[in-house]
Amino acid sequence: MQIRVINPNTTRGMTDTIGTAAQGIAAPGTVITATQPAHGPVSIESHFDEAISAVGVLEEVMAGERDGVDAYIIACFGDPGLLAARELTRAPVIGIAEAAFHMATLISTRFSVVTTLGRTGIIAEHLLEQYGFSHHCRRVRAAEIPVLDLEDDGDAALTRIIEEGRRARDEDGIGAIVLGCGGMADLTDEISEAVGLPVVEGVTAAVKLSEALVGLGLGTSKVGDLAFPRAKAFTGRFEHLSHGAGLR
Repeated sequence: MQIRVINPNTTRGMTDTIGTAAQGIAAPGTVITATQPAHGPVSIESHFDEAISAVGVLEEVMAGERDGVDAYIIACFGDPGLLAARELTRAPVIGIAEAAFHMATLISTRFSVVTTLGRTGIIAEHLLEQYGFSHHCRRVRAAEIPVLDLEDDGDAALTRIIEEGRRARDEDGIGAIVLGCGGMADLTDEISEAVGLPVVEGVTAAVKLSEALVGLGLGTSKVGDLAFPRAKAFTGRFEHLSHGAGLR
């Protein structure tokens, strides 16, 4: 089974962290390939960043189709380009936010999200509503750390996340915590031990969901809005995205 984990930002260190966490949880025989776009933002912290990064995500999915990938994971908590990516393939495509929300509801009736910045917390709230999980989430909390601090100042970032997790435990009446950034993929055990609650992290959750879907023989439906895009030409800088040929 080949799973392609796409880090939508262009920071190689974060891609490597995400890939290591994904391979570490994967079943024997599952091959994880962690990739990132050739162009785009070094971190994703706004709607603008997400919009730009989505093109890179789609390019990575198109490349994966040529390589025979069995499932895709979009490893940013904003799930940028998720539905568009699903249009391009019959394989499962899982966003880490949606994966984490699903997993959290299987082990608790209420959870809180601990993410990086307050502004990305608002984006997470939009996703909770969109995916139908708002009534399960008590609060979206921000540690107020830039995403790249997870790479550049990891110890301080971990301390801030743990502090916010403890406040969530004490104030929110929850049974679990969801980590709101793909760059936290390697921190689950430390945070869970320090906070004393189950901690769900989206990259690893998405790997296990991908394995389950592939094992069940389930892929993205090609009936309705997730059918392959209608063949058409793109012009200018997007000419290489002209589609219709090569989509399966």
